Amino acid sequence: MAELSTGPILWLCTLPPSLYLFNLIIFRKTSKLPLGPVGFPVVGSLLELGRMPNESLTRLSQLHGPLMALQLGFITTVVVSSAEMAEQVLHKHDQAFAGRTVRDVVTVFDYHHHSLVFSQNGTRWRELRRICNMELFTPKRLDILAGVRQEKVQALLRHVHKACAAGHSVDIGLCAFGTTLNLVANTIFSKDVVDLESESAGGFKNLLWEILDLNAKPNLSDFFPALRWADPQCLRRRNTTLIKRLYDAFDQVIDKRMESDAAAKGGEKKKHGDLLEVLVELTREPSSGFTRENIRPLLT
Repeated sequence: MAELSTGPILWLCTLPPSLYLFNLIIFRKTSKLPLGPVGFPVVGSLLELGRMPNESLTRLSQLHGPLMALQLGFITTVVVSSAEMAEQVLHKHDQAFAGRTVRDVVTVFDYHHHSLVFSQNGTRWRELRRICNMELFTPKRLDILAGVRQEKVQALLRHVHKACAAGHSVDIGLCAFGTTLNLVANTIFSKDVVDLESESAGGFKNLLWEILDLNAKPNLSDFFPALRWADPQCLRRRNTTLIKRLYDAFDQVIDKRMESDAAAKGGEKKKHGDLLEVLVELTREPSSGFTRENIRPLLT
């Protein structure tokens, strides 16, 4: 009975590595991928990355060449580590490599379908890029915002000078982060979101810091897609909560802007000259196909 009971367990333990090795052998023979480390069963080359992936990849590229294939869990990754190869990928064959890897943590609220950063190269993405190029990155827009940039940099310098005069330490990283947030916020909806003079970090800055920190964490679900349903590190669930809070904050700003425009319907509306004004106007044009729900992901 003992032999019968251990048989299925042994079979289940040896089957995944066997399938992995079999698939690896067949895959290597038929694939046109560049050479690279063979890796271990199931985990591939994940263990070779260590705590300093950039140094590990440099070492591996010296062994396998400037173009190599890595198996990270069940995800095949191609690493480019020379200027010549980078030119081939990013310039000469950019259309072939225009797709984006969608990490599990950014799939909350279908963010990856509406965001300019994570949307796949297609009609919607090109339309979003066109809006940003025409309304955000034009020389005229940059000239208009020159005064805002100077004002925010001066505010940062005043804050640092005041802290130094009082003998207080200054966290330059956090101050620069807060100044950058205010610059971006004024570009998007003409409003500061961080008070540099406040001793507290500020709710909005803390929220964005949490989102950035969480999205930078390695996620098992990205390397083993079969685990996505379980969300073993709870990163997607935590990001859902954080993005919900961020969207609620954006909703307040959007609603206030729309209410202000509606109240001024009979008179002359105040011109803000920011990105939110452009996006709100687009929602009023049926031919644009742009809705209110598209605004929040684009602001994020």
